[in-house]
Amino acid sequence: MTQTATQYKDRIQLPFTFDAEKMLAEFEALKLGGFEYYNVIPLRSPSHLVDAAIPFPPPAEDYADGSWCDWLHTKELEISPYIKSIVAQFQEHTKVTLVRLLRLAPNSVVKEHRDVTLGLEIEKSVIRLTIPVLNKEQIEFYLNNTIVDMKPGQCWYMRLSDPHRVINNGNTERVNLTIDMIPNDWIRNLIAESQ
Repeated sequence: MTQTATQYKDRIQLPFTFDAEKMLAEFEALKLGGFEYYNVIPLRSPSHLVDAAIPFPPPAEDYADGSWCDWLHTKELEISPYIKSIVAQFQEHTKVTLVRLLRLAPNSVVKEHRDVTLGLEIEKSVIRLTIPVLNKEQIEFYLNNTIVDMKPGQCWYMRLSDPHRVINNGNTERVNLTIDMIPNDWIRNLIAESQ
């Protein structure tokens, strides 16, 4: 991946606040079963995974920027009107690709890793916004070895191409809404102004 010249802070809280209780109610209404360690609920996915009638897209030279396929809402997003309205808010300004609810079980750890294509400084990639839904005090999200103090309903851009890890020391699961998008001038300016 090629790096661009502009450098942003590794974590930036954006000027949005969403209703965590409404998001949590829609998450719980999905009537999800138990799971071990880590679970992903896709809300927006490659179109051929949502609708089997859509053919698999041809091979691409680069999959990182999300342009290799079309993207569709899943049935889980269609029955979650508030979360769907959050996604639509970003779709008004840029192309939204992958959207998921990420669940981390109680007393679990996501080991330190890098998502090498998730940073504004990376050319031809997407960025990920994170909105905590269920995030109790015993959740620790480390980015570059320092905690990012995210509260439910806040919206964060983080440079996830840097090392990060998560520790859930609590007895409840952690749930985050993540929204991936192709960066354009609108989101770059918003992130720069929020630094």
